[in-house]
Amino acid sequence: QVQLVESGGGLVQVGGSLRLSCAASGSIFSINAMNWFRQAPGQQRELVAGIISSGSTNYTDSVKGRFTISRDNAKNTVYLQMNSLKPEDTGVYYCNAKIKTTVWLPWGYYWGQGTQVTVSS
Repeated sequence: QVQLVESGGGLVQVGGSLRLSCAASGSIFSINAMNWFRQAPGQQRELVAGIISSGSTNYTDSVKGRFTISRDNAKNTVYLQMNSLKPEDTGVYYCNAKIKTTVWLPWGYYWGQGTQVTVSS
């Protein structure tokens, strides 16, 4: 099976930084997109940032200029560098990836278990 495992979450002060990592493992033929979502208590899950295999990226407006998504294709790993953190960045951050487990199957979407990010004010 495919597994996505996040790491790097924790407690940080306003204005601080965190770097999240997500490593995909298991039966993987190819990874297209890798994304970070987040969900605050009582809120809908939202897309924070995404990166495709070419390296093109996109960000939600609220994190633009503060967060940077990157990936290491050789390691099947995606990163989210979060700077100038604000209390509203608090939430559970989930890794998501568009993956083929074999060339003959269609793309599927896989999720990590989430990692908590708390920005204290």
